[in-house]
Amino acid sequence: MGMGQESRDRIAKRAAQELREGMVVNLGIGIPTQVADHVPDDIGIIFHAENGILGAGGAPAPGEEDAFLCNAGGFPVTIVEGASYCDSSIAFAMIRRGCIDVTILGALEVSEGGDLANWIVPGKRVAGIGGAMELAQKAKKVIVLMNHVNRQGESKVKKQCVLPLTARACVDLIITEMAVMEVTEQGLLLKEVMLPYTIEDVVRATEASLAIHEHVAYIP
Repeated sequence: MGMGQESRDRIAKRAAQELREGMVVNLGIGIPTQVADHVPDDIGIIFHAENGILGAGGAPAPGEEDAFLCNAGGFPVTIVEGASYCDSSIAFAMIRRGCIDVTILGALEVSEGGDLANWIVPGKRVAGIGGAMELAQKAKKVIVLMNHVNRQGESKVKKQCVLPLTARACVDLIITEMAVMEVTEQGLLLKEVMLPYTIEDVVRATEASLAIHEHVAYIP
């Protein structure tokens, strides 16, 4: 089941609200790349890219792309004042050293225990594992942005992941076009619902067990 641009923007905008002044943040491919476009200019977030940028900005205006300036997914980006460049080995050393405050990733599946599967569907072509395995294990907080269900209408929020894992028990927060769910020691906690969906809609679309926050917020 596909997702429209409006829903993708809502997810990215909600994810941007998790970021705070001075954080070093890595954005994965897909919806996460849009998060930078929703961070106010007066909040100093340092966006990190595995291909060697520290201080990436949002997407350039159409026609203003620099063919030599892109993120790890190959998409054009801008840079902010004070940005710096390094080779990819230094960029990955930052990840391995635990210097990334937040990583925002896409996912194929997330389990109720916070396991992440996001790198391969068996039998399908894959470009490579990428940096998600290290980011998922080393970042101080892991946020997943994804569709709530797959193209077959099956929940991507699982009791247990079926697809090969990227990392175990690494996800802290899941944001979909339907809901915001926190991974706790007791399992998944439904904290926010994206209108026009209801709590009942989210529960029906979720394979994993969900605890309901006593004060669920509704996001317009």
